[in-house]
Amino acid sequence: MRVNLTVVLVILSAWTSGNVVGEEKVSYNRDIRPILSGNCFYCHGQDANKRQGDLRLDVRDVAIEVAAIVPNDLAGSGLIERISSGDPDIVMPPPGSNRQLSPEQKKMLARWITEGAAYESHWAYIAPQRPAKSAVRNQNWPRNPIDQFVLAKLEAADLQPSPSAERAILIKRLSIDLIGLPPTPQEVDAFVADTDPRAYENLVDRIMESRHYGERMALPWLDAARYADSNGFQQDGDTWQWIWRDWVVRALNDDLPFDQFTIWQLAGDLLPQATTDQKIASGFNRNHLLNGEGGAIAEEQRFVNLFDRIDTTATTWLGLTMACAQCHDHKYDPITQRDYYGLLDAFNRVPESGTPQRQSSRIRVAAPFIELPTAENKQRIADFEAQISAADAKVKLLTDAAFTGWRAGVFADETAADVKGLPASLTNVLEKPDNERTDDEKKNLESNLRKHFDQKVRSGLVNKFPVVGRLANLKRQLSGYRGDQIPRVMIMSDAKPRQTSLLERGAYLKPTEKVAFSTPAFLPPLPDGAPANRLGFSQWLISPDHPLTARVQVNRMWQYFFGMGIVNTSEDLGVQSDFPVHKDLLDWLAVEFRECGWSMKKMHRLIVTSATYRQSSRQTARHRQLDPQNRLYARASRFRMPSMILRDWALASSGLLDARIGGAPVYPYQPDNVWEPLAITKERDFTYPASSGKSLYRRSLYTFWRRTVGPANMFDASNRQTCRVRHVTTSTPLHSLTMLNDPTWVEASRVLAERTMKSNDSLEKRLTSAFRHVLCREPTDDDAKRLRSAYEKQVTIYKSDLDAARALIGVGAAPSDDSLNAADHAALTAVCLGILNLDEAVTRE
Repeated sequence: MRVNLTVVLVILSAWTSGNVVGEEKVSYNRDIRPILSGNCFYCHGQDANKRQGDLRLDVRDVAIEVAAIVPNDLAGSGLIERISSGDPDIVMPPPGSNRQLSPEQKKMLARWITEGAAYESHWAYIAPQRPAKSAVRNQNWPRNPIDQFVLAKLEAADLQPSPSAERAILIKRLSIDLIGLPPTPQEVDAFVADTDPRAYENLVDRIMESRHYGERMALPWLDAARYADSNGFQQDGDTWQWIWRDWVVRALNDDLPFDQFTIWQLAGDLLPQATTDQKIASGFNRNHLLNGEGGAIAEEQRFVNLFDRIDTTATTWLGLTMACAQCHDHKYDPITQRDYYGLLDAFNRVPESGTPQRQSSRIRVAAPFIELPTAENKQRIADFEAQISAADAKVKLLTDAAFTGWRAGVFADETAADVKGLPASLTNVLEKPDNERTDDEKKNLESNLRKHFDQKVRSGLVNKFPVVGRLANLKRQLSGYRGDQIPRVMIMSDAKPRQTSLLERGAYLKPTEKVAFSTPAFLPPLPDGAPANRLGFSQWLISPDHPLTARVQVNRMWQYFFGMGIVNTSEDLGVQSDFPVHKDLLDWLAVEFRECGWSMKKMHRLIVTSATYRQSSRQTARHRQLDPQNRLYARASRFRMPSMILRDWALASSGLLDARIGGAPVYPYQPDNVWEPLAITKERDFTYPASSGKSLYRRSLYTFWRRTVGPANMFDASNRQTCRVRHVTTSTPLHSLTMLNDPTWVEASRVLAERTMKSNDSLEKRLTSAFRHVLCREPTDDDAKRLRSAYEKQVTIYKSDLDAARALIGVGAAPSDDSLNAADHAALTAVCLGILNLDEAVTRE
């Protein structure tokens, strides 16, 4: 590089004049890597195919060798001239890259070079060590080690933690986060009045013992696993993967340690004497889309599935974006194409074709799978088989009688000349006198006659009897029942090892160099004795020196409870991620997770019992000024509940919720003909099979999830087609329109209104009761005035239009009490619907 010394000296003077004595030393990971990664590594990183000017800035020795960077020498560093030049032919990043360094970034690079241009390995690729707890001035606030780390950062930023939230808010917050269902007013009152110093901890323990805990905690895992109840694409055949979903709920409720949770899902089928549950768990990597369209090339689709497994596994456990390395070395992270296909080899052993097979017009699953007939299935099959056996016995008697009669006709005049259709081989034998037949002819005559009868004669003589048609019909029914009703959950298997090769640009028809199983070279090697397969890979993930797995999981736990991870990009902890402000806290949590036996429940309890979690979510002007994104956690996070929880909350607060746990998917309210766009062939009926009775009111977790047409009232939900580990909240009019008009919310409001009318004798008590069932607190005087005013307006409207009142209280399948005054019931229904749509009602505060 050509260096303009005069320019550099001017820049050096400007950039170093503001340096403060004692200013914190520049950190490569915190300050420099984000600049280089975001602006330089794309063209000057590890991907040789995209590298420009044969320059690498991601490797210190190479950058120094070509004088791009000269430690302690700004004037000698070509990087400085490039980033400071006004010449469009020289300046870096080039104008056409749509990247531009800010003055602060340029100054930071200059400081870094002046201080010696030290490089560091990416922080996330170094195994976490338990850091010492930070010293804090306020010794009274911390309740556990989490608070020590948080408070130290707050005090350094001249911020104070917020006071603890009110008890009514805390029980609501815990209920949302831990079970996703509202506490009853009685439970709220009991907690608010509890004088036990451990009242909060006791509440946490009680809620976490609920079997609904596993249902709530399963939701983000199902998003990561791209779980759905159908395959996607044109056929969009239904599957039985809900059996895997139920296993996840059980495992979370039972606090299966995360190391086992990992091994079972990635390699449960490979464990010695694998149990049924362990095999079911391996269905994690069979939750992908399956393309059964007529034009789909099976082998191509098999590779699509393989690529999906790698991407999903890497995102879920490693927190890395490996998809780039399918075609070329990663542009930012040290993931090579060889790393990608070495890992893919572990998944390239499944005995699968790439496309699903037809079990019935509804069901399409792909081998390998295991059949898990229920008691009902077994009884139905036994009934079928008993009927078939009885009918078969009758048909056999008829057949034997028909054969006897036919045979008698054949031998009536001891000649076969008059018997039509006999083959020459039989005719020749029959025309011979018995004493002239060979031993073989005598031996085989009867069996050959019976064979000819069964193949050519039987149907004409026997099929006219009704029992024959009934037997055939029963067999068809049994076959159809087996195909449509016997659960077959798709699992993993290594029964078909294949040769794995690098693929040129990821094209499955262009294999190049052969590879064997290996883990990414930049990470620790496989543990000693670990097998070179999925089981070894899963053991590697949870090995003590692995730098990513524990960090990735505790970061997502933090994201779950605080709305944002300690590393915001929870899907990517690679070099493109932000440097975590609370890196020490992240590392402490990662080590704690591993050393507490990988107990997810213990970590969840640790987080929710911290003073940090208990803070009020109220935002002050100082918060907005110094920490608008709440990265320092001077307050609790406030965010909208997921739509699946909003639906559950409405059902539970009204008393409609069917709280049964587990089982086959259900089909609650959806718009008319919601699946109609799929009915482009007559191959299957896509009429929406709406549920009835209690099944309409099961938790959203159990709603049938069709990949091509997801539930219309589940806004901001994952499409369940690819792995998603970070929830994105949007705000559109459709969300409000859904909660104001969807039958689920309208019916819940009607039933809640009826419930309060029957249990309270005054309007004030009714309004208060409805308010408390949804918001989990007593209304203030101002709240009460607004509720009464809303009711009075609505009752005036409905008294003048009783047809509209009856229409409103007729929404939904739940029976309505006709003895209640229609106008009063409709008015209170409208108020309840308003309560369910309040910002406070849809928000986790």
